[in-house]
Amino acid sequence: MTELPIAAQEAHAHEIARTLRAAGHQALFAGGCVRDLLLGRAPKDFDIATSATPDDIANLFPRTLATGRAFGVMQVVLAGHPTEVATFRRDIGGTDGRRPETVAFSTPVEDAQRRDFTVNGLFQDPETGEVIDYVGGRADLEKKIVRAIGVPRARFAEDYLRLLRAVRFAATLEFTIEPETFAALAESSPRITAISAERIQQELSRLLVEAPRAGQALRLLQRSGLLPALLPEVAALEGQEQPPQFHPEGDVFEHTVIMLDTMPAGRSRVLAWAVLLHDIGKPPTATLTREPDGSERIRFHYHDEAGAKMAGGILRRLKMPADEIEDITYCVKNHMRFKEVRQMRRAKLRQLVGARTFPVELELHRLDCTASHGDVVNVAFLRQFRKELQNEPVLPKPWITGHDLLARGLKPGPELGRWHKRAYERQLEGALTTREELLAWLDAELQPPTP
Repeated sequence: MTELPIAAQEAHAHEIARTLRAAGHQALFAGGCVRDLLLGRAPKDFDIATSATPDDIANLFPRTLATGRAFGVMQVVLAGHPTEVATFRRDIGGTDGRRPETVAFSTPVEDAQRRDFTVNGLFQDPETGEVIDYVGGRADLEKKIVRAIGVPRARFAEDYLRLLRAVRFAATLEFTIEPETFAALAESSPRITAISAERIQQELSRLLVEAPRAGQALRLLQRSGLLPALLPEVAALEGQEQPPQFHPEGDVFEHTVIMLDTMPAGRSRVLAWAVLLHDIGKPPTATLTREPDGSERIRFHYHDEAGAKMAGGILRRLKMPADEIEDITYCVKNHMRFKEVRQMRRAKLRQLVGARTFPVELELHRLDCTASHGDVVNVAFLRQFRKELQNEPVLPKPWITGHDLLARGLKPGPELGRWHKRAYERQLEGALTTREELLAWLDAELQPPTP
């Protein structure tokens, strides 16, 4: 399903609200869409809160989805796109920190009181635009504060994912967390592990992708205790010293913060996670070596390979999609090879820039350099090389096939694979211009030496 433009989503929300009201029900815009409209931001979607029950909603609209009927949550589908419509409710019970035991349908006042943060507890009349505020959310929007509704500790205990959401809202809105709310967050941070890995991964991914300065979000995660609870491998970057001649910015944690802060807008999840995890192999591989001049230096031998293995474990633990795990770990494993690009053979360069992950790898390298020594000459070199190939396939179809090699007496197996690779690299070098020339080179190479 393609994403519906926000103007169309808003039009659908207005249509749904009119239908509900025409049937005698209350219907208000609720939560994040109201917050974003008041901040002058484009909402990601529009949610409606109503006095209509799920049965009422199902009877009023031709197509609905009962995504959370037991909790009063329905999806109304117009033109193939769903809009969430939820009955005003109060939550009852729930001791696992993940969900209420049951709900009771109630009033807008009670519905606002059961929400997480004041800036998310606002309603708006779709017809008049009047904002209805039972929790002080407008004042906190003006002060740029994330504040729990009611007693912070109790609000977090209802759903421990709110611990992570508090940081995400503070980071993406560039707000501060109100002191009492932050104290309760830090106290409750070990409880975040009660939440499913999928929900945690989704929140962390949104934070990394959406926060204007994701590095400051990482600091907040560390200060709150959430980072050690969720990503101890990343928390361990703090205090890990680096050679100052290459990293004048400070330790590995500081280096990662700077990279995260300078990521471009519209970044992909793969880039964001690759930046976060690219150096996690440094603490376990750190060694103090004596240089030829007698000085000592910290080195991180094979930290890229160690980091890739660690990254794979982290991402599998967080239930990240397999294709993203593959791309992120590839970027982590290969991020050090970019320093050698000006010494690479042409065939190797073509394979590098032809990789699916090359745009992400290039940006990761740029950020890595910018956040340390500042030398981005290899970025310019690779961009120029890629530009030179813009009128031809970077990785053309191989001229030599397995059948060609079998016809020359090679047997299936590793040796055949090695010859196929050699022939393709020869093709990529560009010294030979036709398949016939490459076959002639192959025949010469396969000739047994004369006695």
